[in-house]
Amino acid sequence: MSISGMDHQLNEEIRDKEVRLVDTDGAQLGIMSSKEALDLAEKKSLDLVKIAPQAVPPVCKIMDYGKFRFEQAKKEKEARKNQHIVDIKEVRLSPGIDVHDFEVKLKNALRFLNDGDKVKVAVRFRGREMAHTSIGQELLKRFAEGCVEIGTMEKAPKLEGRNMLMFLSPKK
Repeated sequence: MSISGMDHQLNEEIRDKEVRLVDTDGAQLGIMSSKEALDLAEKKSLDLVKIAPQAVPPVCKIMDYGKFRFEQAKKEKEARKNQHIVDIKEVRLSPGIDVHDFEVKLKNALRFLNDGDKVKVAVRFRGREMAHTSIGQELLKRFAEGCVEIGTMEKAPKLEGRNMLMFLSPKK
């Protein structure tokens, strides 16, 4: 059975002649034959688990394997719960954006950066606006300056088709 990428040999699966035995409380019981170790484990109605197969002789521990597996699964679940997945949030602007609208979009981007997400800022050009892409570039630079305290520019403004894109990431 595999737990967090480790294969453990249990009870009769352990074929080694000699093993170093560790008790349930972590006390060393010394080197003995695997048959004796298995008998000791069965007396305590617990499992014999090989925990360090690469050691010479291999290290085995007397434990409740079902409980051990449950604890491992619980730890893994807790670790996954504490992970933060970085999302990419998008903020769209237009070249003729008004001051207040710009500030609202900036405030949203700052909130996204505070939450640890990356922000994709896009300026969409329509019709004749394509002739004045420099306006969009200035707008994006101003946007990046507004986010300078908590974010850094990951990718500078770049024109892709009718959109000019820039990526911001939160400071570590």
